[in-house]
Amino acid sequence: MMAISSMTGFGSREADIDSIGRIYVELRCTNHKFREIVFHLPEGMLSLEDKIKKEVDLAIGRGRVLCSVSIKSGEAHGIFINRNLLKKYLHELNGIKKEFGIKGGLSLDSLIRLPGVLSLKEDKPAGAHIWECFKPLLQQALLALVKTRQKEGKALSGVLKKRCEELKKELCFVRKRFGEAVKTRARRIKSEEERAAFLKGADIAEEMDRLSFHIRNFQQKINKGGPAGKELDFITQEMQREANTLAAKSFDLVVSGRAVQMKSQIEKIREQVQNIE
Repeated sequence: MMAISSMTGFGSREADIDSIGRIYVELRCTNHKFREIVFHLPEGMLSLEDKIKKEVDLAIGRGRVLCSVSIKSGEAHGIFINRNLLKKYLHELNGIKKEFGIKGGLSLDSLIRLPGVLSLKEDKPAGAHIWECFKPLLQQALLALVKTRQKEGKALSGVLKKRCEELKKELCFVRKRFGEAVKTRARRIKSEEERAAFLKGADIAEEMDRLSFHIRNFQQKINKGGPAGKELDFITQEMQREANTLAAKSFDLVVSGRAVQMKSQIEKIREQVQNIE
């Protein structure tokens, strides 16, 4: 039996890989109606988006996943001086010197500090090679993400089960209270025709039966586990519909008040269901 899983979670892993450097992968997942994957990848890994997406698809059914990867190379393999940019700097600076009569020369130290002039050359990892090394790291991060989602899902399941039990108690009270209220009101009506019309109009047994069924169905889905968020959301909508009808049809103020409390409880359940995969 699969456990209920939350859509929110976090997973990360990092490792030193020969000839590439230190790779850090971070996965963050938040609520979403469908599955969406957003990438923040270094230049050398842009070609791997499709492969990463396939791995995420295997692990995540629903949610917005942010996949962020960074690489710190162990060493620089050379120095690069952007001569064309340096020529443009010199041309502009010499022009300013002449225009404003500024004396004095430009030192080499000043020139290499200009933005974009001096940089370190590093080897860019080849896509095929880096994927062989990166794939196990990604899978470990995904496993950590799934575990956090399952842990939160377990806690959420407990809360939902508790709310359902409270809802069942409220419905049990309403059923008993309304039955007594109907008998009391009916005894006060002398006309058989009026009594029959009252009993017919006041009958909410069908609504209570349907609400009871939806509560049981909801509990069964929670106990069964697995991806059930969309189905649970639909069930809570049906529960809300029946609670609305109960509140509208009841002539008893106590029952109406309890029906409003049930509506509030169902709304809280539905809010929490939005976070289930």
